[in-house]
Amino acid sequence: MLDRIAGFFRLIGQMIGRWVRLFSAWAFWPFLAAHGWYQRRSWMIRLPVIAFVALLIVLYGYFFWQTQVWSNFNTAFVDQYRLSERKVAAGQEVPAAEGANATGPKTCQRSAIIDVAADLTDFNVNQNAWISSMLLYKMGFFGIDWDHTPFLDNKASFQRGVNQAVRRTSAELVDTLGRVRGTSGINNDLQSARGNLQFDENSWYFGLNPFGPKTPTPSYYRSAIGSLRKFNTDLALCNVIFDGRADNLMQFIDRIANDLGGTSDMLAERSENHNRGWFDTRADDRFWFAYGQLYAYYAILAAAQADFSQVVQERNLGAIWGSTTRQFQAALRIQPAIISNGREDGWIMPSHLATMGFYILRVRSNLVEIRSVLDR
Repeated sequence: MLDRIAGFFRLIGQMIGRWVRLFSAWAFWPFLAAHGWYQRRSWMIRLPVIAFVALLIVLYGYFFWQTQVWSNFNTAFVDQYRLSERKVAAGQEVPAAEGANATGPKTCQRSAIIDVAADLTDFNVNQNAWISSMLLYKMGFFGIDWDHTPFLDNKASFQRGVNQAVRRTSAELVDTLGRVRGTSGINNDLQSARGNLQFDENSWYFGLNPFGPKTPTPSYYRSAIGSLRKFNTDLALCNVIFDGRADNLMQFIDRIANDLGGTSDMLAERSENHNRGWFDTRADDRFWFAYGQLYAYYAILAAAQADFSQVVQERNLGAIWGSTTRQFQAALRIQPAIISNGREDGWIMPSHLATMGFYILRVRSNLVEIRSVLDR
């Protein structure tokens, strides 16, 4: 009996060894063929080849470093704004300090939403490299899109999730928050920021459609940062408008809830139809896109509570807003090293997509409740 069991495991080992040898032969034969070709060439050809290989090693080393090191990633970065210390809603005149010159120029409260949106974009393109438009990311893994592999795409998906939230916010800033609807025009700085943030996420210095040189994606996003900061500077000087009405907050909350609802549906579809555990190569980019959205919306909604502090206080929204904040914090604590898309009732491979979807639905439920209170 023991001989049969031992024989079975020997057979399994032999099969695994055979497949490893076949995979190794498939993976390394191009390099072996290239080595043979290289040995037969003169130094006039070898030197350019050496230079090209050295350049590739440097580029891939830089690419690997940028995809694996998340500079200044901090789920509690909202604390640095000290939003609880703000006493005045965004756009409202800040009372002069005791003993200050009452005849001096007046100042207004900056928008925390705009500060956060600008800082999130700065985090994406200045504090970190924008992965999605890097040449080696666009080239893929032996021609396979990195998003279709389990390697080196987590940071890119996270950045796109953050950018999705900032894009949604910039649209609301242009349409409602940065103007008095029906009685004022669209602010040029906010309009410029929205246009730049809507730019293609994958552009490099050269493209095929249309053919020719291009301005890369990070340059557009850096321009958006400048436009957002300029608006806030003008707001501090009381030269522009931030319309902190309850109906504007309700519409803003509604748009965020709809955005998260779409992400929840994306996670549900992947979880239900592609639950292959650790072998689902698209589960990681779905997870980190959703995580990036939550990371950004957590900060944006904390900023919105400060910008609309008067509305929050008048409608007695403090408790439900605090509950929403705790749901965000709980979701952001989920940081698995390897994303698994297993069955929800499985006992070996966990279902990280279903877990993330659960937290998104809890956040969305609280946002819907906030909206219903504002709509009364």
